[in-house]
Amino acid sequence: MITKQDKNQVRKKRHARVRTKISGTAERPRLNVFRSNKNIYAQLIDDVAGVTLVSASSQENGFEGVGSNVEAAAKIGETIAKRAAEKNITAVVFDRGGYLYHGRVKALAEAARENGLEF
Repeated sequence: MITKQDKNQVRKKRHARVRTKISGTAERPRLNVFRSNKNIYAQLIDDVAGVTLVSASSQENGFEGVGSNVEAAAKIGETIAKRAAEKNITAVVFDRGGYLYHGRVKALAEAARENGLEF
């Protein structure tokens, strides 16, 4: 019997493959994106020290609106870029988390670029 693989397992495998090639540093952290069915999350991670420098998500108290659409992703992209600017971070490495560069992930990335992050 042929069984269909779990979508999240396939995504994790793809993410692990990409992560072998990219890594964040203190000067150029990794912009990691995670999207669930209800929310979207973004983090700037220094992989050398193993710490999260800046984070933003649609689950935060100050967030207005639904967290599972393109508009919410754009707001999170804008928020992460502004918080990065406060910590003097301008250049990042984009980690799409094994997701296709489409829809919410693309909206977050473009909003972050428009608000000052370079990748």
